[in-house]
Amino acid sequence: MTELDVRALQQRLADFAAARDWGPYHTPKNLASALSVEAAELLEIFQWLTPEQSARVMADPATAPRVADEVADVLAYLLQFCDVLGIDVLAALADKIERNESRFPVPESAADSVSGPAQGSTSDQDRHSSE
Repeated sequence: MTELDVRALQQRLADFAAARDWGPYHTPKNLASALSVEAAELLEIFQWLTPEQSARVMADPATAPRVADEVADVLAYLLQFCDVLGIDVLAALADKIERNESRFPVPESAADSVSGPAQGSTSDQDRHSSE
């Protein structure tokens, strides 16, 4: 399988939009809104599933393609958003991970354990990485 280049995908998305004269609509506000809508459509698939059902969603041949399509839509809008604003998405992610590693160090008890926190406990892992 060929590793896909983020910049090449962004260019392909930009070319697709340009060929259809969608550029005027691809403002940061509109792209952020579209990203939110697509993320909500992904969430909708999981809305009434139990945690166990949600963990098996890709094993369901009826649901797996829907999940993959929504993930692709979310990523496409995110890449377009970053392209329009000049954000290097991979550098932004690497920087955020580094900040989170500093903000949320591994507790000494978890550092000694490969399995992480005990089930049912509250940990920094329970927080969103966007904090």
